This record gives sequence, structure tokens and C-alpha cells, in this order.
Amino acid sequence: MFKPGDIINSKTRNIEMNEGRHNRAKLGFILMSTDLAGESDFFDIVPKDVAIHVTRLKTDDYTTNETLSKHIDHMADAASRIQPDAKPNVISYSCTSGSIVIGEEKIMAEIKKGAPYAIPMTLVTGVVDALRELQIKKIVVGTPYLDEINTKEAEFLHNKGFEIINIQGLNLTTGIEFGRVTPEYWKKFALEIDDKDADAIFLSCGGIRSVEVIQKIENITGKPVITSNQAQVWSCLRKAGIKDNIQGFGQIFNCAGDSLIN
Repeated sequence: MFKPGDIINSKTRNIEMNEGRHNRAKLGFILMSTDLAGESDFFDIVPKDVAIHVTRLKTDDYTTNETLSKHIDHMADAASRIQPDAKPNVISYSCTSGSIVIGEEKIMAEIKKGAPYAIPMTLVTGVVDALRELQIKKIVVGTPYLDEINTKEAEFLHNKGFEIINIQGLNLTTGIEFGRVTPEYWKKFALEIDDKDADAIFLSCGGIRSVEVIQKIENITGKPVITSNQAQVWSCLRKAGIKDNIQGFGQIFNCAGDSLIN
């Protein structure tokens, strides 16, 4: 029994260790401080023994091209804070519109600066990866954004080789508003903008609750549905070597992603 003044002397033991709880892969994500959806989506999708590590950028809760462009200022620092001792396999900047406004290469260079051990990613890189994997040519796009951002996004996707049959935004301005739109409304919106000539429906934005209705929309339309967080997680998993066929989150998870380039 311990008494004040006693010196503790622990026994020497043969300690049993393994690779830890998340021995398959570790994924890191840089989220906006206003994002209400991303973390839940990531944990819902990833298979057992894959880690999710998250940090957040302090961001204005007013989403315009100008405010998005400022995210780059602290990108390297944010990447350096995502469990540097654990060394995630992949670190992704989790903002669709910010990825487009700032530019994929610029973002990935900053992530690499802060976390040289990780494969750098952006959310929109994952979207393009998924659309190309499914050999999609023509898309309709639904977003929560202002039209100044929708215009940038349409130009970006066009330059990546996709035909934009229609793009429609909800003209919301804050991340908190983005996260409060119900999943059922995203389903309704997707069905409203769908077009018979579209190969796929893309619901754009990492801060919206669209992952929850992917399967419902695919069941109704019979075509692939891509959402920002779903595509980002799929690409990150594949780049980390995780090829699991995950059910309930769309056709993209039937694809192994063997053609992806790290």
C-alpha cells in the first residue's frame, strides 16, 4: 500500500505491442472550421482499421472566391499538424471550391512542404479521379455555392475534359448554411437537375450532407452519383493501397482505382 514519502518502483515487464489500432492506412484531412459534414462522412465510409486524422483551417463563414483564396496562407502549417508522428499515407485539403479557386498544384506543394512523408491531395482531385475512373463524359452539377463560384467550377471541369450539361447552385453564402441543407433536399435537387443526356450527377461541396443519399439517387436514376466527400475518400483510400469494395456509397466503390497516379 502506498504511503506518502514512498518511492514508486514499477516492475520490468515484457510489453506486447503491435502496429496499433489503424494498421491498414492513415488518412489526413484539412477541413474548414465551418464544415459540418466532412468528419461524419469520412468515419461513415472508411473501412475498419483505417485511421482518419483531421485538422481545421480558421475560415470566414462567408464563401466567395476571395475568401477561398486565403486558405492557402496556412495550408503547410495545417498539414504539419496532422499526426506527424503517425505520418498519414495521404493528406487532402477538403474543400471543393477552394481547390478550384487556389489550384491543385499550389495546394499540393504546400501540403508537401508541411508533410513531406504524405501523398498530397485536394478534394477536387478526388472528384476528377472518380469521374475519370467511371469514364464519365457528360455531367450535371449541383452545388450550394454562389454563381461566381459555380462559374469557376464549370470552367475547371470543362478544362478537365467534361461536358457540363447543367450546373445549378443554391446561392448560399455560409458553410453553416451548407451543412444545414437536409439530405432529402439534396436528393430532390439532384433529381431536379438530372438530364437524360448526363452520364452522372455530381453534387459538389465537402460541407454538404449528400453522402447519405447517394445510394437512393443512384437507385432512382440508374446512373453514377459522385459527391465531393465520397470521391475524395475513394481516391485517398485507393492511393493509400486500400481497395475494399464498400457498399452503400455509390458505384465508384466497385472500382479498384488501379489507374490512379500518386
